[in-house]
Amino acid sequence: MSPQSLNELAKLILDCDNVSILTHKSPDGDCVGAGLALCYYLRSKGKKANVLNSDGIPKRYDFLSDGYEPQEFEEEYVISVDIADTQLLGDELIGYKDKIDLCIDHHRSNKNYAKKSFVDADASAACLILFELFEHMGEALDVKTASCLYTGIATDTGCFKFQNTTPSAHIAAAKLMQTGVDIEYINRRMFDIKSRGRIFAEQKVIGRMKFFEGDKIAVITLTNEMIDGYGIDRSELDGFASIPLTVEGVEIGVTLKQQKDANGVFKVSVRTTSADASKLCQTFGGGGHIRAAGCTIEGTAREVTKKIVNAAKRYL
Repeated sequence: MSPQSLNELAKLILDCDNVSILTHKSPDGDCVGAGLALCYYLRSKGKKANVLNSDGIPKRYDFLSDGYEPQEFEEEYVISVDIADTQLLGDELIGYKDKIDLCIDHHRSNKNYAKKSFVDADASAACLILFELFEHMGEALDVKTASCLYTGIATDTGCFKFQNTTPSAHIAAAKLMQTGVDIEYINRRMFDIKSRGRIFAEQKVIGRMKFFEGDKIAVITLTNEMIDGYGIDRSELDGFASIPLTVEGVEIGVTLKQQKDANGVFKVSVRTTSADASKLCQTFGGGGHIRAAGCTIEGTAREVTKKIVNAAKRYL
């Protein structure tokens, strides 16, 4: 993001107060990290701020939210972080769709729904944008805020393995480490530790993985029966999206996740090695990044698989 844009964003951040910070449904490390980091920063400046999410902050991020308590105030300003489309607000926050003053995001598919939008599609994570903003402002970050930013950058880059990992992401991570961030703890918690149910579910979906187009497209499916049967917290489901692409020769990996309380709806996550995942998902009203994107498709697992595979064929 240009210095001019950072100057403008900094002024907006410094001028606002009594802020509601919106994060997307099915929260991941980047939206949680960005939301909390911005909240902690605003509070450190004597301002009032809360982080809102339709699904709440998952337990796996409680090391970031430890000590966070909602504040009481009359809302004056609304900021969304890591939200490309108001459809991602979820049922509890959808009433904010026309009330968002400022959007901070890194998705090239952003719908420009806010009164002011700062979108850097080249940024590896929304947390990277905030890191660059705070650095531009000359702010010294405490360990908790730095941990939030590191978590967002690490998770959105797949622990610095994904195509969206940039030199800037590595530089930011190094500088955040200098504040005392416990990267061993964060990376082990985010990428290595899995519940027993998660392990058993992985075994099942891998055993049932389907291949198409000469094994270049791979699809796995997570049903509500499987999720509930193994007692998996839905915040654990993010890592499943990377499984199909671990198979040698697969160019487009697809993960179908049946939506809670909506048996006829699947969230589709697409990961690719060379195809444009964002354009593929835009076919179904979704979007995201070039190598990682998502959408929602109605139908049975078999119907949704057929729809996404037929669309994916054009991107091989």
